Amino acid sequence: MIEKTWFAVISDLIKARLTFLVLLTTFVGYYAGSTGPLDWARLLNTVLGTFLVASGAAALNQLIEREHDAKMRRTEDRPLPSGRMQPETVLVLGGLSGAVGLVYLALAVNLTTSLLGAVTLGSYLFIYTPLKRVTTLNTIVGAVPGALPPLMGWVAARGEMSRGGWALFAILFFWQLPHFLAIAWIYKDEYARAGFVMLPSVDPDGGRTGRQAVSHALGLLPVSLCPFLFGFAGRVYLFGALFLGLAYCWRAFQFSRFLTVPHARRLFFMSIIYLPLLLGLMVFDKIK
Repeated sequence: MIEKTWFAVISDLIKARLTFLVLLTTFVGYYAGSTGPLDWARLLNTVLGTFLVASGAAALNQLIEREHDAKMRRTEDRPLPSGRMQPETVLVLGGLSGAVGLVYLALAVNLTTSLLGAVTLGSYLFIYTPLKRVTTLNTIVGAVPGALPPLMGWVAARGEMSRGGWALFAILFFWQLPHFLAIAWIYKDEYARAGFVMLPSVDPDGGRTGRQAVSHALGLLPVSLCPFLFGFAGRVYLFGALFLGLAYCWRAFQFSRFLTVPHARRLFFMSIIYLPLLLGLMVFDKIK
């Protein structure tokens, strides 16, 4: 077993890269939803509370799935399967982090943001996580908690769940499906061995997997234009969103046509390029 520093172990426990993405989308949701001068203190409180909730969710998810993670090469080195941390420790750390984060959001931001955080935490742990071993619909269900952070940011800034926040939710929802289907196709044998019911694992010819990747990429295209249509992003964003959306659709179409691991990797890489560029355009071309 490779030796890891304490920082590296904790980073693995909280799924640092995924948590960073959660914080990025929360920040953009807050920035897009803010009017007038940016309230930096409130923004920092929102990001900190969301960080605690997301970190707790990641830790508790690994606690629930530790036996399954041990059967997959891509997850066998996580803190619990590797023995670097004990379940009792993770339960305490994850539970405290999630609970403190929700209370912090309620006191330092607003109650609605905290309630959205609770829905995110609860649906991720108690609906999506067990469904991964039951039905291929888990990916669609899991896209809901994955899409809530930008809505949380919007609500933290506006104090209401208005259409702009729901547009950000929809962008994240549709973006996730091709992204995660690409990952599931690359690792379909490992997922099957670990007992996870992912669509590529039960779709040997790949027809359904390809169609879902394409349909959600196509669905993302008009949804991604809503920030312009709703008046909080300008024309630079509009043309950038169109270009990025068409590129994402093309990669999804190529994946559905050839259904190979290299094409799945290209779709995956396109997905991780698409989202930060789209969010960056939204911030750059925000209409004050």
